[in-house]
Amino acid sequence: MSEGYVSRVSGPVVIAGNMLGSRMYDVVLVGDEQLPGEIIRLDGDEAVIQVYEDTVGLKINEPVVSTDLPLSVELGPGLLSSIYDGVQRPLPALADKTGSFISRGVSIPGLDHAKKWDFVPQCKPGDKVGAGDCIGTVKEFHLEHRILVPPGIAGTIREIAGGSFTVDEPVCTLDDATTLTLMQRWPVRKSRPYRTKLDPALPLLTGQRIFDALFPVTKGGTAMIPGGFGTGKTVSEQTLAKWSDTQIVVYIGCGERGNEMTDVLSEFPELVDPRTEKPLIHRTILIANTSNMPVAAREASIYTGITIAEYFRDMGYDVALMADSTSRWGEALREVSGRLEEMPGEEGYPAYLASRLAAFYERAGRVVCLGSDECMGSITIVGAVSPPGGDFSEPITQNTLRIAGAFWALDTSLANRRHFPAINWIKSYSLYLDSVEGWYGEHVADDWRELRERAMFLLQKEVELQEIVQLVGPDALPESEKIILEVTRMLREDFLQQSAYDPVDSFCPLDKQYWMLSVILYYYDALAAGLNRGVSSRQLLDLPVRTDIARMKELSDVAAIKAIIDDIDRSIYTVGVEQ
Repeated sequence: MSEGYVSRVSGPVVIAGNMLGSRMYDVVLVGDEQLPGEIIRLDGDEAVIQVYEDTVGLKINEPVVSTDLPLSVELGPGLLSSIYDGVQRPLPALADKTGSFISRGVSIPGLDHAKKWDFVPQCKPGDKVGAGDCIGTVKEFHLEHRILVPPGIAGTIREIAGGSFTVDEPVCTLDDATTLTLMQRWPVRKSRPYRTKLDPALPLLTGQRIFDALFPVTKGGTAMIPGGFGTGKTVSEQTLAKWSDTQIVVYIGCGERGNEMTDVLSEFPELVDPRTEKPLIHRTILIANTSNMPVAAREASIYTGITIAEYFRDMGYDVALMADSTSRWGEALREVSGRLEEMPGEEGYPAYLASRLAAFYERAGRVVCLGSDECMGSITIVGAVSPPGGDFSEPITQNTLRIAGAFWALDTSLANRRHFPAINWIKSYSLYLDSVEGWYGEHVADDWRELRERAMFLLQKEVELQEIVQLVGPDALPESEKIILEVTRMLREDFLQQSAYDPVDSFCPLDKQYWMLSVILYYYDALAAGLNRGVSSRQLLDLPVRTDIARMKELSDVAAIKAIIDDIDRSIYTVGVEQ
């Protein structure tokens, strides 16, 4: 354990002398208050350290002690429902120990080392086990927490016992005297190993029509939600956390405003998981790192979150990781880079911004886990981006665009019109359409892709027509284009617009989505057929079936939605006959 001294302080960056023998990314304790930090550069016997605490009052020549270990997180029972800061210190425990304001230098382990857990072994003495094998389970709320053999360890079980244990007590001993506990530690900057990464083929079902029907993301895929202030990034991520078909949610509030993070921390424990009817917090890990917290810890929070997500992925669970927002993470990189006097890149961001973003998003994926049993898990990353002034040409948005498979562009004008989710259907896209087409064809309908393409064509056609309408007015349009404007209005207001607070409309099953879209497009075909028979668009659009279509989102019975097709036949196809 090397010991040096503080030779220079520049904000969160501290330069320590006499640190010969230190390694990159080792955790060090800085000053008399033992502020935690991480070595990010070595130059001779000097170490450049980013400190995870406020460095105000730190003096020259105060001691710097290296722990000779990288920044790691504790993984084991007790993670679920926890609320951490960026370096996995439990915030409720910090509040109990220090009060409303966190004191500097306070160190609390990520897991409760005094609590006992009921361990049920699934192996017996004489069994051979290797990395990723499950030796037993612990019941944590309604979920089965699987205790796995850590990577790099293998052998024959000599002893294994069931009962109540703390996370430090050995539950299993191998023939080489290696002991296994309920807990393992893992360095956050190193991705956890797996056997094989699979192609993205299974959609992540969210119950949100604009995502599932138009711009799907796969389990193990990546998506980004860029948008300016007030466009609904946080609400969108909370909705995805609540409704996506995953077993575990990791929510990272990275550099967000304190009041927003307070809302998240107060609302999540009150939300009910619609699938289990239990509190949503029971399958959620929250990492809160607000904008007034130390900037270095903000940079670490992303890695803390993804490492916890990989741990649950290795158990065979599907994990959704919400990063809100990666822009604040990029700003933390920029600030530390400026303190290090590195050559700035575009808009002052470091030249390695793109590679850091790519390294983070690459840790997503659907994989075959380690272990002798065939077990598959996934991590889906949804990253919110907060471009200044809603400018999508800024570096964070552009670099994330090159990586993310789904792009859900939030639009300020839509938000101002109270159209939520405020996703711009013209700017957004998904690269996973071909990957999930087979699944949708098997589980939803063969013509799902065809309906989706027709809807997108009409929505794009509406943009062209709106330009003409602004110049010459709607009366100058031919009848066929007037019905396009009406049908696209229905697509926007009756299909894409969705209330996160309506008990029926907040979650829309796939079969309901399919039939809602089918009815609207069938209505369009019926209107076109009516025009061909010589019926005016005014007569067709005044029919009461139009109101029935507008109320589809309020219906929970898919049969009632299908019945609207018969109403369309009875009303529209008989208008010409009545004349």
